[in-house]
Amino acid sequence: MRTLTKASMVVPAAAAMLLASATGASAEDRYSMKLLDTMGNNSGSSSTADVTVDGDEMTIKIQGSGFTPNSPHAQHFHGSFDANKDFTCPTAADDADGDGQVNTEEGLPRYGDVMISLTTKGDTSAKSGLAVDRMPVADADGNLSYERTIALPAGAGAKLKNLHVVQHGLDANGNDKYDMEALGESSFATSLGVDGIPEEATNPATCGTVSGAAVGAAPTGGVDTGGGTTDGVESKGALGAGAFAILAAGAIVATRRRPATER
Repeated sequence: MRTLTKASMVVPAAAAMLLASATGASAEDRYSMKLLDTMGNNSGSSSTADVTVDGDEMTIKIQGSGFTPNSPHAQHFHGSFDANKDFTCPTAADDADGDGQVNTEEGLPRYGDVMISLTTKGDTSAKSGLAVDRMPVADADGNLSYERTIALPAGAGAKLKNLHVVQHGLDANGNDKYDMEALGESSFATSLGVDGIPEEATNPATCGTVSGAAVGAAPTGGVDTGGGTTDGVESKGALGAGAFAILAAGAIVATRRRPATER
């Protein structure tokens, strides 16, 4: 009887351990991404992103370097949750006007609309795509750190691997700030009715695919995007309000970095 009692205790305990192990392994998905200047924009930026998905909750950690110092950098998951549009990272071949930079308009058809805005706080929908007052700011050495746990739209967790991350903002003329002298005014911001934004602030700096993403691997079935959109024109309009945040942030950065004799 004593032997049977021990066995009756050990077997269920072992089964419980195996079940817990199996449940833990299937509940969480982990992805590691290398974000690089696939566009050939000479951003000098690169990042590593580690993503953990547990159901419809995502924790993302990003460590990067080579970014414009003391400046905000908009970053997002791009692509589509519910349509096979073959989105992926842009390359230099997408520089349609041959000016040496793949700007936002040239990159958008390739990497798709904003699905998740990687803000530091508050809203993470496409409507916060250009809310750079809530985007991470690179430190004085150009290093960028970001970590946040985000509740995803219903059903999005399983399809996150079909998206990719784009980080924006670069220093084309090496003066450690966004300015008009380098690339002129942002045509993307102007198209949204906002003037005075440097092209440097909106051009993509890095891009990286999540495991399983890109051509031919787009998900099937819809996702509740909470009012988001997968149409390029509509997404572009949704970013309009956030563009004012770029204007404010750019003015603050320029003022802080302007020599005292110029003030």
